[in-house]
Amino acid sequence: MDAAEIRKLGELEARHWWYAERRWLLRRLLGSQPSPNRWALDVGAAAGGNTRVLRDAGWKSLALEYSETGALLAHGSGLSVVRGDATRLPVNDASFGAIVAFDVLEHIEDHEEAAAQFFRALESGGRLFVAVPADARLWSEHDVAVGHVRRYEREELVDLINGAGFADVRVRSWNVLLRPIVALRRKTTHGSDLDDPGFLTNAFLRFVVIVERFLPVRSLPGVTLILTASKPLGVSSRLEN
Repeated sequence: MDAAEIRKLGELEARHWWYAERRWLLRRLLGSQPSPNRWALDVGAAAGGNTRVLRDAGWKSLALEYSETGALLAHGSGLSVVRGDATRLPVNDASFGAIVAFDVLEHIEDHEEAAAQFFRALESGGRLFVAVPADARLWSEHDVAVGHVRRYEREELVDLINGAGFADVRVRSWNVLLRPIVALRRKTTHGSDLDDPGFLTNAFLRFVVIVERFLPVRSLPGVTLILTASKPLGVSSRLEN
């Protein structure tokens, strides 16, 4: 994602329906308070919205951002930030109790190495939270504009995370109700969808995704896949060949 898109994200994420609901989802996934002094890593943090969720949930949080623009935005909001590449995480083995990688893997050619790095950096029993864009049939100029190299099928994502050594891999769809609208919009518009929808549209879209929380639609096709997994207890930092 280029600097202009990251700056736009930083301006919008506090109020935009997509990012607001995604933060709610992360809070739910995190569950109970962590033990004192446990660290969580937000990979691809951009302006740091998810890093703040981790911090507010009781984690000692670190934002990892590849771009200078995103790192400066996160640092400017008072977060601990390190610049780095998801395929070469600049962190010690087994040093985090949780890793969040929301809308990251789809930007990385070598996503297998990124998944292996997540496994290395997590402590035994640590948890991984991933979000990626779903379904190659939704590929559009939006994906090109924001630097995607793929959209994921459910089985593809599960195989990637299983292959890195993770256990208890669970995946669900998100943004199911709005998928028809997104599919139509992607066919008729050019460039990134990252814009300010206006107060009324934003409120309506937020209402729709809130309604989705209560409906049994997680197995249906959506716009995003949400995955959770854990590093098995007693496993060393690296997979044995």
